[in-house]
Amino acid sequence: MRFPDGFVWGAATAAYQIEGAARDDGRGPSIWDTFSRTPGKVAAGHTGDVACDHYHRYPEDVALMASLGLRAYRFSVSWPRVQPDGSGPANPRGLDFYDRLVDALLAAGIDPLVTLYHWDLPQSLEDNGGWPARDTAHRFADYATAVYRRLGDRVRGWTTLNEPWCAAYLGYGSGVHAPGRQDAAAAFRSVHHLLLAHGLAATALRAGGAGSVAITLNPAAVLPADPASEADAHAVRVVDGLHNRVFLDPLLAGGYPPDVLSHIARFTDLSHVQEGDEKTIGAAIDMLGVNYYSPTYVAGRPGAPGGGAYPGTEDIHFPPPSGPVTGMGWQIEPSALTTLLVRLHTDYPDTPLMITENGAAFDDTGPDHDRISYLDGHLRAVHAAISRGADVRGYLVWSLLDNFEWHDGYAKRFGIIHVDYETQRRTPKHSAMWYRDVIASGSLPA
Repeated sequence: MRFPDGFVWGAATAAYQIEGAARDDGRGPSIWDTFSRTPGKVAAGHTGDVACDHYHRYPEDVALMASLGLRAYRFSVSWPRVQPDGSGPANPRGLDFYDRLVDALLAAGIDPLVTLYHWDLPQSLEDNGGWPARDTAHRFADYATAVYRRLGDRVRGWTTLNEPWCAAYLGYGSGVHAPGRQDAAAAFRSVHHLLLAHGLAATALRAGGAGSVAITLNPAAVLPADPASEADAHAVRVVDGLHNRVFLDPLLAGGYPPDVLSHIARFTDLSHVQEGDEKTIGAAIDMLGVNYYSPTYVAGRPGAPGGGAYPGTEDIHFPPPSGPVTGMGWQIEPSALTTLLVRLHTDYPDTPLMITENGAAFDDTGPDHDRISYLDGHLRAVHAAISRGADVRGYLVWSLLDNFEWHDGYAKRFGIIHVDYETQRRTPKHSAMWYRDVIASGSLPA
C-alpha cells in the first residue's frame, strides 16, 4: 500500500501548546494566557507558561524530528511574540526565535511549514473587540506581512489560519475556548472576519512572493444517524452548512451559501459582510489543509437541545459515540475520513489537499498499540481516498509532542513523543518508531 512519490510526511504543533517562555523576549499576553488564568476554564488550572519549553529546547526537538525522518514540520507563529499588542512594529527578538527554528529545520533537511494563526490572539486586540471586530482582520494582514518579510526568503509553505471554526464557535459561541464568550452573533461575525483575515493575508503573502498559500480547516464528515430519515437528512444539511459550507464555499466556490446566510440572519444582521469581501476571501489558494479526528453524527429530533458549538441547532440531536473511542471520547471511524476527502475532491475540484492534523490521545500506560492502530487506520483511509481520485499531497501527524491540550490542560496526550513535564525529558513512543518506518518505506503493509 504505497503512497505517491513526493508525498509529504511530517508532524504538527502549535505555538501556545509547546513553546512556553510566556514572558520571554518581549512576548505579550494572548487570549489563552488570560483564559487559562481564569478559574475553572482549564483543567487543574494549567497554563501554557512553560508547556514543552520548545522555545529553549527546539534544537533537541529538531534533532528528534530528523531521527524520525520527518520531511516537513508544521508549526505556528505566536502573534503576541511578534506583535505584543497585536499591531505596530514587529518585535525583533520574537522573530529571532523563528529565524533560529527555520534555520535549524532547513539544516536538518526538514521543510518548515508556517501557520500564522493557531488561536493565540493578542489580548490587546481582544480588548478592542477581538474577531467580531472587522479591524482585527486588517491587523492580521499586517502581522502576516511582518512575519513574511523576515522568513519568506526561506519558508515556502504558508498557512494563514488554523481551524477558524474553533476560533469562532468555541471561542465566541460556546465559550469553551478563549476568549470564553457566549454570544451567537459574535461567533458568526467572527466567522466572517476570520475568513476576511485569511483573504487579506493571502493577498499580501502572494504579493510578497510566497510560493504556496493555504488555509487549514477542520471540515467534518457530517453523517445521518439514520440514513433513511428525512429529518436526519435535514439535520445534516444544517450542520454541514454551519461547519463546512460557511467556510468552504466563500473560499472555493465564490461566496456564502444562501441557506447558511439565512440561518445566520436569525442571530445578527449581515451588515458585517461588506461589498467585495467575498472576492477577497476567495483569493486563490494552493492547498487546503484538512484536520480530521472523528465524524459528526446528527439526527433530527424535536425538542433536542442542539449542539452548543452550533448556534441555532435546536431540534437536532448529536448522538454519543458508538464503538471504539479515543482518550478524548471521540469516535474512531477512519472510513469517514475517506468519505470526507472524496467529498472535498468532488465538490471543490482542483484544490490540492493535505492532512495537516490527524492523531489521537490515549492513556500512555502501555506499548502504544491504540495510537498505532489509529494512525494506521487513518493512513489507510487517506490511501483509499487517493485511489478514488482525491489529490492528497501529504500527512502530518498530530502531534509531535505531548503538550498543553487547550481546555484539557496537560491531562490529554496526543504526542508521538512523550514529554515528562517535570523534567522536560523527551522519549519517543512506539508510535514514533512505527511512523519512522512508514516514512522510510513510504508505504503501509498490505
